[in-house]
Amino acid sequence: MKQCIGFIFLLFSIGIAAQTNKISINAILDENSDVLKIQQKIVFYNTSDSILTEVYLHNWMNGFKDRNTPLTKRLIEDYDKSLYFANENERGFTTILNITANQKTVSFSSKKNIDDIIKVHLTESLLPKDSIIINATYTIKIPDAKFTGYGKIKNGYHLRYWYLTPAVFQKNWETSSNLNMDDLYMDVADYTVQLQTKNNFKIVSNLAQTTKDETVFLTGKSKTDIILNISDSEEYKTYKTANIDVITDIIPKEINSKLSADIINRELNFISKYLGEYPHKEILIDKITQGKNPIYGLNQLPNFLSPFSDVFEWDLTIFKALSKKYIDNTLLVNKRTDYWLVDGIQTYLLMEYVNTYYPEVKLLGKVSDIWGIRSFNFSKLKFNEKYPIVYQFSTREFLDQALTTRADSLSNFNRKIGNKYKSALGLQYLQGYLGDSILQHSIKEFYQQNTLKLSSSNQFKNIIISKTSKDLKWFFGDYIETDKKIDYTIKKVVINNDSLDITIKNKRNITAPIALYGVKNKEIKFKKWFTGIDSTKTVTIAKGDFDKLSLNFEQLYPEYNTLNNWRNVGKSVLNKPIQLRLIKDIEDPYYNQLFYQPDIQYNYYDGISIGLKLHNKPILSRNLSFKIIPSYATKSKTLTGLVSVLFNQYFENSKLQNIVYGVSASNYHYAPELSYSIFTPYVSAFFKRKSLRDVSSKYVSAKYVSIHKETKPNTIAGEQNEYNVLNLKFVSSNPNIIEGFSYKINSDIASNFTKVSTDIRYRILTAKNKQLDFRFFGGVFLNNQTTSNYFSFGLDRPSDYLFEQAYFGRSESSGIFSQQIIINDGGFKSVLPTRFANEFMTSFNSSIGVWKWLEYYTDVAFLKNKGESTYFAYENGMRLNFVHNIFEIYLPMYSNNGWEISQQEYASKIRFVLTLRPTAIYNFFRRGFL
Repeated sequence: MKQCIGFIFLLFSIGIAAQTNKISINAILDENSDVLKIQQKIVFYNTSDSILTEVYLHNWMNGFKDRNTPLTKRLIEDYDKSLYFANENERGFTTILNITANQKTVSFSSKKNIDDIIKVHLTESLLPKDSIIINATYTIKIPDAKFTGYGKIKNGYHLRYWYLTPAVFQKNWETSSNLNMDDLYMDVADYTVQLQTKNNFKIVSNLAQTTKDETVFLTGKSKTDIILNISDSEEYKTYKTANIDVITDIIPKEINSKLSADIINRELNFISKYLGEYPHKEILIDKITQGKNPIYGLNQLPNFLSPFSDVFEWDLTIFKALSKKYIDNTLLVNKRTDYWLVDGIQTYLLMEYVNTYYPEVKLLGKVSDIWGIRSFNFSKLKFNEKYPIVYQFSTREFLDQALTTRADSLSNFNRKIGNKYKSALGLQYLQGYLGDSILQHSIKEFYQQNTLKLSSSNQFKNIIISKTSKDLKWFFGDYIETDKKIDYTIKKVVINNDSLDITIKNKRNITAPIALYGVKNKEIKFKKWFTGIDSTKTVTIAKGDFDKLSLNFEQLYPEYNTLNNWRNVGKSVLNKPIQLRLIKDIEDPYYNQLFYQPDIQYNYYDGISIGLKLHNKPILSRNLSFKIIPSYATKSKTLTGLVSVLFNQYFENSKLQNIVYGVSASNYHYAPELSYSIFTPYVSAFFKRKSLRDVSSKYVSAKYVSIHKETKPNTIAGEQNEYNVLNLKFVSSNPNIIEGFSYKINSDIASNFTKVSTDIRYRILTAKNKQLDFRFFGGVFLNNQTTSNYFSFGLDRPSDYLFEQAYFGRSESSGIFSQQIIINDGGFKSVLPTRFANEFMTSFNSSIGVWKWLEYYTDVAFLKNKGESTYFAYENGMRLNFVHNIFEIYLPMYSNNGWEISQQEYASKIRFVLTLRPTAIYNFFRRGFL
């Protein structure tokens, strides 16, 4: 009987093996034209129960074809215009000469602007469990590697997703375009590759290799994608272990070969312990692929500034790359739609590896020991404690996304970091709640059952649910499928003889297990899990040898806010005492923290203002924040400063992202020995974006500005020295890198005037990468009883009576600071005879790219003042647009003043834009990531 069963199992195994797709490729490399000439044979098996009338092939090399492909558009979303403006010889594309199915020529097609997916129309239906032989003859123009890392490199070629690949069919065809995400969903296949190239090229791949004459033969069974490195230099090294050869070009400079091999062997043993044996004899880890999935925080500094040892840095770099390859090459899941588990397992393994071999390494490495830094909380964090902190970075501002969100709909931050961390923290959560053995056995069973098979996270769900009687609907429901956030707090503690009545409140809309701890001197004296707390619940525990109660003390699960997790046992004037800390820090659960830090500002009248900023805003944002900045101005020799308080209210199920309520007051100088004071209550409502990949924004705001300005001695205060203005504003902005559009509607209401205006801006890059910049401004007074031009529309330099603009010297009429320009109102650069309008103003500003950052600008405007005819203004000149809206220089040429370049003191006519605000600079450089 046993022999019969064994025979049946053998036949079944042979049948499964026979169903493996087979791909044979004959390729000739023409390095002079960067072209691969390919004849490819695909034996495709219909493993489904459906009858197929077409077969889809992925043709990802064609994604480099032109500026209309999904890849080009994706790079544009990431603020990368390199492929959009690439030269023809830098692009890549596929030219298909012929496709046959079972030796019959068949037609094929692609959808418009989705040229990297081919639909092959079969002349005969493909029945279930049957196969078809597809032959394709085509050429590939290899793209420059600067776009995605794959393509033509300095000393040869580094290729991935370079051949036609059959798509997976599971009830439907699982197709996806190349979006530079390295996530092509493909079944395993048996490969045979013959590659002809010139003799001095060296070939490295993840296939077995032999060479005869000028032809390289590559073979491999049950493989996924094939990476090829074709170069004229030896960049790869092979580390041989007991069972696997690790081939990599990530070579440590300061670590000897024996130690490197020992580290890799240790890593492989660790991974196989958690997952199971690797089914192949080799793993290729290429630097380019690894660079797309780095350990953030480890590789961001140059080597000479690295706070970590060479061994630690290389060990973790290789481990992350190795574990990712180990999983990606064997667990065949659709990472475009079902990535959370494989991402979670890979990050979870990294966390476990660090816990095992580097438990004492700090997040900041050696920097943690430096005097002046070692007292900060962030310097005390262990390396693995970064995961919940980074998770909170996005959740505190409601920028997180559900783990079931399609990968191509995730923000770059969430795709590369946020969702990977949440997945791993979720597995850690299960480990803490269910116990180590259940989680680890479930991961291992899932891996072993699905090695080299098409699978999904649902199979893991079924495995782990079968191993416990505990309800896990909360995890596979709200935790995985939504962006709901866990946030529990201890409301009060009542002592009853030998017991404690603890009231726990659920502050958010997810009900999940929570861990309650009794802690003394930061040591755990008591621990118990509680479930089912959906609102408020009082639990009773015995008194013990602990003086503090904490929720989630070990950070076993990610929380929206961990500061409200603590309560003292017994009476205390303050549940947490106040602690003063120098500069921003990570929040300390034992203290209510106040931060103080030096503050330096500059304007022409105060000079350098040296102050001390006292605030409550740690590194992670919080809803209620305040800051007080008393300063001493070195030039005016007076005390200046600012006070502000704001509250951020976020919304989950609303068209609103958040509402900011705030009030601020400040005092600085606006002219020599003349100060101004502002008091401003305000409210701003920000609307949700269509998605977190959408760069557009919309908000509406209202603020009441009360201003008092000092006057010169023996001068009667006028309308411009003490006034109140209600400002209403709506702003819509879409700063797309190719075509940007924004508009603003503004209204100022005061006792002696009411004005409305609109500011519309449009910017586009032409096909030749020349920038065209257009702006229209229109403003009109609905009523105006003012007696000066202080509140009038300004042609070249508005008075900025609301003190919104960052002028260095706002009252200057000569000198370098008078030449600063902030494009507002008329937006003119030349100073013309008529500079203000107290009835209406319309202005049109334009600039046209000439060469790189050199542009030609032209402006025209119509101004109307009471009792005067309409004034027509015009000007032109050159614009040096070094960093848009950050650093620009305007050189006037011709205007109502005549030829300005030939006039005296021309240097004083040059205008400049200069932004030194750190937030503006930070937002410019972070584009495309958050």
